[in-house]
Amino acid sequence: MSSASTVRTDDSSLSRVDQVLFRLESALNMAGGMVVLMLMLLAVAQIFGRKLFNQPIPGFIDWVEQFMAVFAFVGIAYCQRLGGHIRMDILIGRFRGRSLWMIELANTVVILLLTSALIYGSWLHFRRALDLGDSTIDIALPTWPAKLVVPLALGVLWLRLVVQLFGYWRAFKRSETEPVAVPLIEDAATIAEREVESALSDTDTPGGEPAR
Repeated sequence: MSSASTVRTDDSSLSRVDQVLFRLESALNMAGGMVVLMLMLLAVAQIFGRKLFNQPIPGFIDWVEQFMAVFAFVGIAYCQRLGGHIRMDILIGRFRGRSLWMIELANTVVILLLTSALIYGSWLHFRRALDLGDSTIDIALPTWPAKLVVPLALGVLWLRLVVQLFGYWRAFKRSETEPVAVPLIEDAATIAEREVESALSDTDTPGGEPAR
């Protein structure tokens, strides 16, 4: 799902908060992508170093283990904003109007409570690693920075869920058809039509003529 087609914006305070938070989420998502790229380059260096010079990168596994927390969690709020997480659209999509927004509101409350519990547990896990001086086995990298990433990333997700909570509540209260700051459900036909339009636009030249 793309943000342009599934999340509406306007001049309301809620939408402005949504857009500010989305910039933070986008930056974190970009950071996660850069970490993935860095790990790919590190893996290439590891392979060539071992095969050609018999000199692998010291603590390669340790570095990968620590950075996995970054790309696994920093994009979670970004995905939530776009409605990209797995959800039962085939069931929820049958509802319309206030009944739909009430279901979405209840779902968001449940996810918010679960996220709050995960933040608390992951923060305690980070503090325990920091207090005990926990480190990796090979080159003794401290594990607390990677463990700190988890509650921080979940904290951004918590903020996103609060914004969506207000969005769904406002939609329910006002009986809105297309509320702002929340991902809108698209049926299969709409998604297919948009993907076809995107594919056709990619084959066109800047002057509007089909590419040859």
